[in-house]
Order: sequence, then structure tokens, then C-alpha cells
Amino acid sequence: MNKNTQCVHGGSGGAIEVTGINTPVYTSTAYHYLDSDKQPYPRYFNTPNQDVVVAKLCALEQTEAGLLFGSGMAAISTTLFSLLSSGDHVVLQDQLYGGTFNLVMKEFERLGIRYTLAASDADSIVAAVRDDTRVIYLESPTNPLLTVVDLRSIATMAKRRGMVTVVDNTFASPINQNPSLLGIDLVIHSGTKYLAGHSDLSCGAVLGSQALVDRIRALALNFGGCLNAQDAVLLERSLKTLALRVERQTHNAAALAEFLGSLDAVSAVYYPGLPSHPSHSIARSQMNGYGAMLGFELADDAIDSLRFQRNLKLIAPVLSLGGVESSICAPAITSHRHLSPAQRADMGVRDGLLRLSVGIEDVADLQGDILQALEQ
Repeated sequence: MNKNTQCVHGGSGGAIEVTGINTPVYTSTAYHYLDSDKQPYPRYFNTPNQDVVVAKLCALEQTEAGLLFGSGMAAISTTLFSLLSSGDHVVLQDQLYGGTFNLVMKEFERLGIRYTLAASDADSIVAAVRDDTRVIYLESPTNPLLTVVDLRSIATMAKRRGMVTVVDNTFASPINQNPSLLGIDLVIHSGTKYLAGHSDLSCGAVLGSQALVDRIRALALNFGGCLNAQDAVLLERSLKTLALRVERQTHNAAALAEFLGSLDAVSAVYYPGLPSHPSHSIARSQMNGYGAMLGFELADDAIDSLRFQRNLKLIAPVLSLGGVESSICAPAITSHRHLSPAQRADMGVRDGLLRLSVGIEDVADLQGDILQALEQ
């Protein structure tokens, strides 16, 4: 071989047998296809690193199939647009992640998709169903008020009437809730949060039956929102500690929720693990744990919430959630900033509401950080 050819082909003989315990990173975007029924390609959602992560997620959520995306919103938008066409109707909760709400407001009417925003309880959601309803889209627990919806009763009704149910399970994670076991058809995750867990990856996933996932895949090929091999490997590594992380975070969140509820400076705490939470009984019946997210409001006119966040030394005021480090944000100016003040008010997202993502730190240190910030 001449030098130009050696540069390309020297030492490259195709696949190398690997006996290491970890999955190799398959960085190829070009794969051999002759004498094979499978034609791997990243945008086809079928490369080795994608397949490994999907298999692990299917095991965790107890589903048949899945797809891995470059973000949670890519998973949400591709799923909804694969299930809905012009003239179809979808029922959604009125308590939605701000990005999902913005998608509905900006794109559905333009595409001729009709929708109803129903209160986040089973009776209201069922009452909003129409003859032309094709999909019911849910979040449980919701972002940011942690409302838990009776998934089992909604799934039963939907199956009887031939509708597809979709649940954003990001806040619960597969450790604290498995919607498929409650009859839900499709489970979505913003993997950027608990699945990745270290505040360094953007990814998403949808999981469900083979038939529905194939339907979503057909549109996903055109949208092209796949995840690259390097990030898939990092996600696989993170998933190995998912249960350990979420169990510790959930334990810490329960302790912090009780702690915050005992403070005079706090006027409200939103955590489904508290018996005082309106959704407590539903959460107890369908969740394995109450999660590591909570919301709270400081007493009226007592403390400025922005100043409180700036005073924190351990809990970081940042966007996103679900990392091993505790973080906090004001939804009104972050996740729900695209909504009008009236829309936020209708959802119960007040300007002073703070959303706390609890990490794996020692809970006593987190309590101390909150106290010192309040004292300042």
C-alpha cells in the first residue's frame, strides 16, 4: 500500500474481539451491510451503543422496545407527532413541563392538532376525552408541584376506548415508578436528569411496545434526533448506579421535606411523600418511592427568594435537575419562563415557588445550608 492508503487502512481490519467488562465505544457512522439483515446507522437508532442502553432501559421499565434521543424534548416531540395528525385530539394535563407546554402552544394549532388541557386528576382527564381523542399525555409526578395522577385508572379507560397513553416518568425515574406495570402504553424520560445523573449529558428516551416504538421510529428517522455513541456509553455507565443514586436522593428528599415543613420561614412544601400532600394516597399506591424532587415557597414577604438562592453555599442555583449534587431553581424564571403570568398562575406556579432537586450529600449538611441562607 502507498502512504495515502496506509493512512486509511493500516491496522484497520474491522471489528476486534473485546473481552473487557465494559461496552466498547463504537464511534463508526459507517457499518458494513452486505450479508446482514441489519443496516446499522446512528440516525436509524440501531447502533451497538444505542442498543445496549435501550436494552437496559427496557429492563428497568419492563417494556419491549425503546428509542434513545439526543434530548428529552426530542423524545417528547417525536412521540407526539408520530401519534397525532391534523384533526386529531389529545388530552394533556395542565401541569406540564414548560418545554412540553411551549411545544403544544407553538406547534399544535399550526399543525391542526386539537388539544385540551385538563386538571391534573383522573376525573378531569377522563372528562376531557372526546370521540376524536387519540392520545392522553401525562406527567406524574408533575413539574414543579409534584402532583401524582392515578395512572392505573386512566390507562384502563384509555385501553377500553382505543387511545394511547403516554407518561413522562422523568421525576420518578424507573426506580420509583414503572408506568408500564400500571397499564401505560409509552414511557418517556428526559435522560438528562436522573438517568444520566451527573449534569453532563443531554439525552432522552421513549419506551413501550414494539409496535408503538416502530411507529415512532418511522418518524424519528426523518427528525434525526439520535444520540451519539460517546454519550450513549456515558449514559450506560450512569445507569449502572441509577438505583443507588435515586434511593439515596429519595431518602434525602423525604428528610428535607419534613425539615422544610417545620420552618416558620416556609409557607408551603410540595412533596408526595408527605401525608399532607393532596396526592399522597395515590403516590403510595403506585410508586415505589416518592422521588427526590420537591417544591416549596418561602413565607409571604418574609424573604426574597432570589436572595435566598444566592445565599446558598452547597445547593446550587442552576437549570436542570436530577444530578448527584443538590440544585434549586425558580420555575417562573427558568423551566416555565415561556409561559405568560396568567398561564403560570393557572398552573399554580407562583413567582416565589422554588424547585429543589435533592442530591446524594449528607442531609444534615443540606439542612445546614438552608438554615444559613435563611439567616442571612
